[in-house]
Amino acid sequence: MRLSKSVLTYSFIFTLFAVLTGCASTGTPAQKRQVVQDMRSDTLNRLYDQKPDVRNQLTSAAGYAVFDNANVNVIFASFGGGYGVAKNNRTGEWTYMKMGEAGLGLGLGVKDFNVVMVFHTEDALNYFIKNGWAFGGNADAAAKHKTEGGAVAAEAQVGDVTIYSMTETGLALQAVLKGTKFWKDDELN
Repeated sequence: MRLSKSVLTYSFIFTLFAVLTGCASTGTPAQKRQVVQDMRSDTLNRLYDQKPDVRNQLTSAAGYAVFDNANVNVIFASFGGGYGVAKNNRTGEWTYMKMGEAGLGLGLGVKDFNVVMVFHTEDALNYFIKNGWAFGGNADAAAKHKTEGGAVAAEAQVGDVTIYSMTETGLALQAVLKGTKFWKDDELN
C-alpha cells in the first residue's frame, strides 16, 4: 500500500508536534512542576536580558503567567499546545496550566516560543485562571535556532494584561486568526 504525500506530511507534523509539546509529559507531578518552573525561570531571564524594565513590571503587578508553546502551521491551518504556570504575586500561589490553540489563515512552518503575560490587576489574573480564553489574530515571521537567526517578537497590551512573546526556535511564516484556550492542569495543582 502506498501512502500519499499529504498523509506522510500530516504524520510528520503530528509526530513533530508531539515531540515539541511532550517536554513536560513524563515523570512524577513533582518532576513535571520542576520542568515548568525551570522553563519559567529561563524564559524570564531571557526576557529580562532583552527588556530589563519588565522585571519591575512583574514585581509590581498583581501576577504573571509564563508558557512554553509549540506551534505548527500547515497552509490554511495552525495548531499548537503547551504548558505553563501563573503566579499570584499577592498570595504567592502558583497555578499550573496547559494551553491549546487552533486557527485558520495562511502559514507554513513550526516554531517553539514562550509567552509571558503580566496581569496588572487581580481581577484580570483571576479571570484568566478561571476562564482562560484568549482569541485574536497573529502575524509573525521566525527563522531562529537558539541564538542564531531572527524573529519578530511581539509585545501587546490587552486591557489590564501586557503580553510578551519570544521565539525560541523555528522556521515559520504565518498570518492567522486563532483561538487559544488556557486551563488548569488538574494533575499538577
